[in-house]
Amino acid sequence: MYRFISWNVNGLRAVCGKGFADIFVGLDADFFCLQETKMQAGQLDLEFPGYRSYWNYADKKGYSGTAVYTRHEPLDVTYGIGMDEHDHEGRVITLEMEDFYLVCVYTPNSQDELRRLDYRMRWEDDFRAYLCSLASKPGKDGKTKGVIVCGDLNVAHQEIDLKNPKSNRRNAGFTDEERGKFTELLGSGFIDTFRHFYPDAKDIYSWWSYRFQARQKNAGWRIDYFVVSESLRDRLKDARILTDIFGSDHCPVELTME
Repeated sequence: MYRFISWNVNGLRAVCGKGFADIFVGLDADFFCLQETKMQAGQLDLEFPGYRSYWNYADKKGYSGTAVYTRHEPLDVTYGIGMDEHDHEGRVITLEMEDFYLVCVYTPNSQDELRRLDYRMRWEDDFRAYLCSLASKPGKDGKTKGVIVCGDLNVAHQEIDLKNPKSNRRNAGFTDEERGKFTELLGSGFIDTFRHFYPDAKDIYSWWSYRFQARQKNAGWRIDYFVVSESLRDRLKDARILTDIFGSDHCPVELTME
């Protein structure tokens, strides 16, 4: 059994002052994926016994960034998606394992007044093409294999996935365009694992604004996901959102798989 954790920490150095090491050890994952580390190389020495780690830093200091800790040695590790337009913000790390690819991603935010929505649409198409290419091409060992995508995808897919859908209709993360791209991803042969297990679960979110006491009121959004290729469906065991873990404006999400 594999246990995967994904967490947008919104600044790894900050969350280290809020018990991150104890949370990491307590969750006891095989793979622990981080987004929005907001770090450069050498700023933090954070290793755990039995794990190796891989880091993708943004060119811009204190911005974006991803990391993966793993107990299992990968066959190969790549950074970015191989397109210069997208590969300067530290947003993607891919581990090729024996029987799957693990992709840790921090999807670009469309930002206030949707000023980055056009870029986000290009990202969505290029990232989906990247995932589909992984699912179809033989790996280092000559085998095609399933794809596990995890991270902050910066979209609430359906109205059930956020507290106030009507008032957020044209806000970043809940535009028709972003939601449509997530639908396209699922239509390309991928599964939203949380909805696979809990299709009707309400009021379970993974991100809350720091403003307006949103977390206390549970006025949140589900924007952190494990999405897997259809070929892995029969290996899925559970997908959970760990709402009782604090330290960031996001909480971790978890996948267990045979």
